[in-house]
Amino acid sequence: MQIFGVDIGGSGIKGAPVDLDRGDLAQERHKVLTPHPATPESVADGVRQVVEHFEWTGPVGLTFPGVVTGGSTIRTAANVDKSWIDTDARALFSERLGGLPVTVVNDADAAGVAEVSFGAGRDRSGTVILLTFGTGIGSALFVDGVLVPNTELGHLELHGHDAEKRASSKAKEDGELTWEHWARRVTKYLAHVEMLFSPELFVIGGGVSRKADKFLHLIEGIRAEIVPAELQNNAGIVGAAMRAAKGD
Repeated sequence: MQIFGVDIGGSGIKGAPVDLDRGDLAQERHKVLTPHPATPESVADGVRQVVEHFEWTGPVGLTFPGVVTGGSTIRTAANVDKSWIDTDARALFSERLGGLPVTVVNDADAAGVAEVSFGAGRDRSGTVILLTFGTGIGSALFVDGVLVPNTELGHLELHGHDAEKRASSKAKEDGELTWEHWARRVTKYLAHVEMLFSPELFVIGGGVSRKADKFLHLIEGIRAEIVPAELQNNAGIVGAAMRAAKGD
């Protein structure tokens, strides 16, 4: 069975049909740059470009980089235009996609659902936390495989700042930090999250998961096991399609 998944990020909008039996992309993904400003209308146009690239006519699952309540209403917009707040995203995207059925879910929650079903969190009990490091830091919290949605742990305060302003991949790039310097910031962040939730497993996702060999060994003093996401930066696409298949 195939369902289309789209992952909306601060820098790119990427999507592809997903093979739900394998938990993997059925075709090579297509990506367009996230518009700036990332208003609801401009982002919806980008999503339409991605979906139309495949001439897709079925259900579509979409991630959003913020809190999504009721499967539709946007409550936060840290890394996109503030006009997203209170937008009915399901109605907006469905209209822009010619009436196709649409499901909208928080981006990190989608990635976490994919990793717990098909990736690094598969068959793991206890508390599992997926953290996506990109433009910001997204989080997905699972207890015995059950998602606690919209945790937004990237906005925990760390040394007087939103954690994602200090430890995201964007913070590394903007500050031209070495892997060693950035890993120290990530270590402090993980220690803070661990103090609050005592997870058995941290799964590190987002684009940086492709470079886990450059920094994971530099993170020390964390009790929980730390592993890279197996689906890497495709996890959001897969998870979005999975939620669409459920009709969430």
